[in-house]
Amino acid sequence: MNLFITLEGPEGSGKSTQAPRLAEYLRQKGWQVLLTREPGGTFIGDQIRRVLHDLGNTSMHPRTELLLYSASRAQIVNEVIRGHLASGGTVVCDRYADSSLAYQGYGQGLPLEDLQAITEFATGGLKPDLTLLLDLPVAIGLARRRGTNEWNRLDAYQIEFHERVRAGYAQMVMAEPKRWVVVDASLEAEAVWQQMRERLEVWLTSR
Repeated sequence: MNLFITLEGPEGSGKSTQAPRLAEYLRQKGWQVLLTREPGGTFIGDQIRRVLHDLGNTSMHPRTELLLYSASRAQIVNEVIRGHLASGGTVVCDRYADSSLAYQGYGQGLPLEDLQAITEFATGGLKPDLTLLLDLPVAIGLARRRGTNEWNRLDAYQIEFHERVRAGYAQMVMAEPKRWVVVDASLEAEAVWQQMRERLEVWLTSR
């Protein structure tokens, strides 16, 4: 199967837990699946990821933040994702361009039209076939993240920022309901996975 599937969601929604389960589930169906993540997924992208997440970089401007994410995205699309899709495989990616619209657009207040143009340039117009949104209340997600070694610069933003991000995801779902599948990520990990799998099967059947 040739599909580009992304996972999105607020902090602490469990994407890094569920993405490998999804990839393995699809492999068991006989699909050739590549699992990757954003930012990162390449040697250059991983270096950019460290800069973006460094708690010491509190002076980073939202425009700088956007351009760094876009640079990492351009690298992974051209080095990794396009080639695998072209060979007939499926890509599962933990975050993609919708994260920039949610975080730098709705969260930071950068103009959505500018973000869309930069994303179009960075990705060459490559969009996911399916995006799974792992949604949960902001307070629950941040409580899961706090105190872990995954806590990063964006996690430390004020809660109002994270509320705008979550609301932004809801706006994107309404704008493209056929591409998005929403999952209740406030549940235990196993229940989230069961819900993901069931809704994925419904989406695949309806294609």
